[in-house]
Amino acid sequence: MVNDQQYMQRALALARAAQDKGEVPVGAIIVLDDEIVAEGFNCPISTHDPSAHAEMIVLRRAALKFKNYRLPQATLYVTLEPCVMCAGAMIHARVRRCVFGAYDKKSGAAGSVLNIFDEKALNHRVIVEGGVLAEACSELLSTFFQSRRS
Repeated sequence: MVNDQQYMQRALALARAAQDKGEVPVGAIIVLDDEIVAEGFNCPISTHDPSAHAEMIVLRRAALKFKNYRLPQATLYVTLEPCVMCAGAMIHARVRRCVFGAYDKKSGAAGSVLNIFDEKALNHRVIVEGGVLAEACSELLSTFFQSRRS
C-alpha cells in the first residue's frame, strides 16, 4: 500500500504537468519489478488524438520499450478511473494490475459506470484497486474543471 501511494504521487505530478499544458489533468505510470518503466499524461487536445489518454500513452511507451505488446507483470497507476478504451487496452496488453485514484462517475469502466475488468466473457482479468489518493486526484480534476468554467 505504501508503494501504491508513492507511485500514485508520481502519477499526480504527471497529471499536474498535463494541466500546465492545458490538458485534462490525468497522469499515469507503469511499474514493473518495482521500477517505473513508462510515464505520461493526457494529451488528446494538443495531439488532436482522441486516444491519447494517459493510460494509452504509457501502454504504448512500455510496449515499445520491451518490444512486446503484452505486459503481463506490469502495474498501471492512473489518477482517474479508466474509461472503456483504456480498460480494454489494459486487458489486451495483459496488464496484471491497475491502481487508480479518483472514481469517474460519468465514464468510469472499472466499476463506476461499467466494470469491463469484471466481464466474464473476456479472456484476461486485471486486478483492480481504486481510490488510492482519491481525494488529491479528485481535487486536482475538480479545480481544473472549475477554472475552465469560469
